[in-house]
Amino acid sequence: MSGGPDLRHDAAAWDAFVEGTEHGSYLQLDGWAQVKAPNGWRARRVVAGAPGERIGLQVLLRRPRPLPWALAYAPRGPVAEAWTPAAIGDLTAALRAAGPELGRISHLRIDPEVEADGPDDPGGGLRAALERAGWQTAPSIQPPTSRVIDLVADEDALWSDLRKKWRQYVNKARASAVTVVELPGDPIPPFYEIYRETAQRAGFLIRVEQAYRDVYEAFAPAGRGRILFAVGPDGTPLASLFLVRTGRRVVEPYGGMTAIGAELRANYLLKWEAIRRSREEGAATYDLWGLAHPGIAHFKAGFGGREVRYVGGWDLVLDPLGRRVYETAQRARVRWARARAGLAPGAPATASAGSPGGTAGDGGDAG
Repeated sequence: MSGGPDLRHDAAAWDAFVEGTEHGSYLQLDGWAQVKAPNGWRARRVVAGAPGERIGLQVLLRRPRPLPWALAYAPRGPVAEAWTPAAIGDLTAALRAAGPELGRISHLRIDPEVEADGPDDPGGGLRAALERAGWQTAPSIQPPTSRVIDLVADEDALWSDLRKKWRQYVNKARASAVTVVELPGDPIPPFYEIYRETAQRAGFLIRVEQAYRDVYEAFAPAGRGRILFAVGPDGTPLASLFLVRTGRRVVEPYGGMTAIGAELRANYLLKWEAIRRSREEGAATYDLWGLAHPGIAHFKAGFGGREVRYVGGWDLVLDPLGRRVYETAQRARVRWARARAGLAPGAPATASAGSPGGTAGDGGDAG
């Protein structure tokens, strides 16, 4: 591309592009590439189209030994100024031509944050364009559904969208002197303590504490990341929410609560305050990030908004044998991880937040 910033190599320009698109995700920001770098992932960007019609993605690549192929995944990518069949064709051609820079890869997986049959996929038009360009449907690594709240409405309207029982729970927490704060100092240890307790109680996998510190340090300095806590009258943290902002969108990829917090309904007040404050600070949408199972879906539905189903995962297969080998190895890895954690084969696990097999985060939210 000429006549404008180099989106492939200029991180600031790339981030501005991502934040300027309707479906820009923090998983496509340069900060996420920095989070993944210590774990052996390298990032490359591919962009196609003229200004106003640009489409691009940030690809994460890692070659697990002894495989000769690298894994390639663009979490919540691509992002685009215009979702047209021509744009999809141009991007696919650019990806095929980027072979020398990307290296030897078996397949590239994408899972764009585009609503199925929504404005950018009318009548399945985007999915049809992907198929015509040679993409194949694949499992979505990110949550395939979510609940999104439009923050354009005023606070009274948002409050009225909460179910009556949910409003009562919020008020119960307030009556119990629960408040919502950002703790002074390092928020990661208290966040992780709550998150680990939640994971043990609910039976899902999480990563080591440093993984969440990496995410916080990648986004908080620029004002894109924060952790809110619901605390009791004595200041004890009862629930936490890890929020990340991209442009005018706020998402909550991680969160949890203690057993005492559940009794006091601290998580209801915390969720409401996160929504309310996001609107107050100029966000246009609040994404509750994934509906992992009916219990979570029911809890989140009580805060209003609408359920969104995305177009799902898609693979551009560049080496069919490599893709088959990868899928076999991945199934074995998931079985091993579940067995190591003591989870039954069918036990629920949270969705990944950034790369295949949960290697980039968990994306969990136990409410």
